[in-house]
Amino acid sequence: MSLVERDLKVIWHPYTQMKTALPPIPIVTGEGACLFDENGKKYIDAVSSWWVNIHGHSHPYIAKKVAEQLTKLEHVIFAGFTHPAAVELAERLLALLPDNQKKAFYSDNGSTAVEVAIKMCLQYWYNKGEKRTKILAFKNAYHGDTFGAMAVSGRSAFTAAFDSLLFEVEFIDLPNSDNIQSLKSQISNLKPGLACFIFEPLVQGASGMLMYEAEHLNELMAYCSKEGVLLIADEIFTGFGRTGKPFACHHVSEQPDIMCFSKGLTGGTMALGLTTCTQQIFDAFLSDDRLKTLFHGHSFTANPVACSAALASLDLFLDGATAINIKRITDLHAGFALKIKSHRKIKTIRQTGTILAMEWETGTDTSYFNSLRDRLYQYFLDAGIILRPLGNIIYILPPYCITTDDLNYIYSQIEQALEEISSPL
Repeated sequence: MSLVERDLKVIWHPYTQMKTALPPIPIVTGEGACLFDENGKKYIDAVSSWWVNIHGHSHPYIAKKVAEQLTKLEHVIFAGFTHPAAVELAERLLALLPDNQKKAFYSDNGSTAVEVAIKMCLQYWYNKGEKRTKILAFKNAYHGDTFGAMAVSGRSAFTAAFDSLLFEVEFIDLPNSDNIQSLKSQISNLKPGLACFIFEPLVQGASGMLMYEAEHLNELMAYCSKEGVLLIADEIFTGFGRTGKPFACHHVSEQPDIMCFSKGLTGGTMALGLTTCTQQIFDAFLSDDRLKTLFHGHSFTANPVACSAALASLDLFLDGATAINIKRITDLHAGFALKIKSHRKIKTIRQTGTILAMEWETGTDTSYFNSLRDRLYQYFLDAGIILRPLGNIIYILPPYCITTDDLNYIYSQIEQALEEISSPL
């Protein structure tokens, strides 16, 4: 029995309608920006395997550090205990973040990092004796698939089965020069019960790589802070260089109260989540009253092996070669965008740092369920490229180690697709 046949007998894949989906591709090895199936076919991983892989697959330096950690300590309960890798990772990461970030809370993945952030905010006000339970978020947001993370994400077909069970959230449009004043008025009208504002800084990933300007985000953050609203920056996707700076919040002068991380945190090696916060938030939980404790934790909180992978990834991230690669990719994307932006099938094209998104003109509204998606997906797979369109939006988000030749090949195949694939009627 083949690997695919065995898979189909026992596996339920994410975001997949198992009745109609094509069989999964059996990947057995990875190196650099490429993956290889059981027949040796090469695929360029142009989406960093769901945005997590920043240094390339099977990176020998990360593998070495993980192996070393496995021979020392594979895991220890993190309630009442600690270990060197967790402390060092918190120290080094906090030193890179806005200087108001003082404490790190570990969890398992992006969704749980968001759950922790929400609970921190709501209990912050509870511990202070103030009734603030309203949460503000952007329309079309995506913050994860656990219930709290779903609740602060935009309502869509993905949440429809659960909408009646999700807590109420106030949603506002992305800020721009035309609506910034009205957004401020909306925020004022939500007082005094507004607890926090959660946002994906600069780029809304899953909703189609929707992008907005740092100056407008900065103005909105400043207004929320003036109104006493806590700020949660979800950097799970945008962190670790994706926007051209180490973190998206480095594009603004205002500082968030809480930040969430995962994805690139371990260089794509394994799952790890982390939520940082200010001293002010931490202090609201310090009390002789045990009921003011943050009652949250996971079996694998601060797993030493995952922390070691993150430390190795951080070493690579801070190496000068990575910054050079980020600029190289950013510049190549900009050149390609300029080249194809006037094509009749390109509705819009947008870029922030290493993130390039192209919206294919279909004559209808943008939709995750546009039938063009499957045709584009298969077209690029046949060409040995993993591009996972968000409906009729194609995006390129490669590991930083991708070669210029591989990027140029991706660009050429997109140009070819523009000529060969017709839009659905």
